[in-house]
Amino acid sequence: MLAVRLARAATVVDAVSGFDEARGPLLATPYHLLLTDLRLGEYNGLHLVHLAAVMDLPTRAVVFAAGFDPYLASEVRAAGAFYEHAHRIVAAAPGYLHAMLPTRDRRDPARVDRRTSPRGGRRSADFAMLSV
Repeated sequence: MLAVRLARAATVVDAVSGFDEARGPLLATPYHLLLTDLRLGEYNGLHLVHLAAVMDLPTRAVVFAAGFDPYLASEVRAAGAFYEHAHRIVAAAPGYLHAMLPTRDRRDPARVDRRTSPRGGRRSADFAMLSV
């Protein structure tokens, strides 16, 4: 589903299912964006991010995972990549393709995203607190 969504926005999309399949094309082709799942069999997506950094490839990286782990998120950011939740990656991926990204992910993943909060004013916030 992610590859189909990206194929509409990008000229070249290569979808692979594991680290060994991704390593060769990553080293042979200068990609603009690397989207990788954290789970890649016996390796993980950070191995690909570190490989791209060691080889000095001009590739931005986004690592996505099903759950949130603050230590993992800080490790991804320390590697120079961006961290996304797996349920948001399909919608967010085209934005990563065309955005002018900073050199590092400066977002704090432990902070609550206020865009998902109820809007309206004091009364709606009070009702939201009652439903918790």
